[in-house]
Amino acid sequence: MASTAAACIFCKIIKGEIPCFKLFESERVLAFLDIQPLSRGHALVIPKYHGVRLTDIPDQDLHELLPVAKKIALAAGVSDFNILQNNGKIAHQVVEHVHVHMIPKPNETEGLTIGWPAKATDMDSLTALYNELKSKM
Repeated sequence: MASTAAACIFCKIIKGEIPCFKLFESERVLAFLDIQPLSRGHALVIPKYHGVRLTDIPDQDLHELLPVAKKIALAAGVSDFNILQNNGKIAHQVVEHVHVHMIPKPNETEGLTIGWPAKATDMDSLTALYNELKSKM
């Protein structure tokens, strides 16, 4: 069940009902340090518009997300980092409000650790998928 803005922890942070370590704020975006960081400098960038998935957020409310994540990475002085945005529980989304993680990767053991379960495919399958997706763009 999708969260409502009234019950959403990130919406409460936006309203100032819950404190945060605010790094950046504009009319449409808020960025703050993650309180359960994977590494030093782990930050969240969120749209002020409440939506559970990226597809729920109007385009104008998405424009600053990556530029702000980039500013935080530069401010943190990191050259290796992950930008992560999850959509839905099975995609590892915990808070039901769109958010982008900027996670510094200072070494092999800190920061985000992921597997990449790539699958073999063939050109016929890729061509069929391409044609299907392209027709809907």
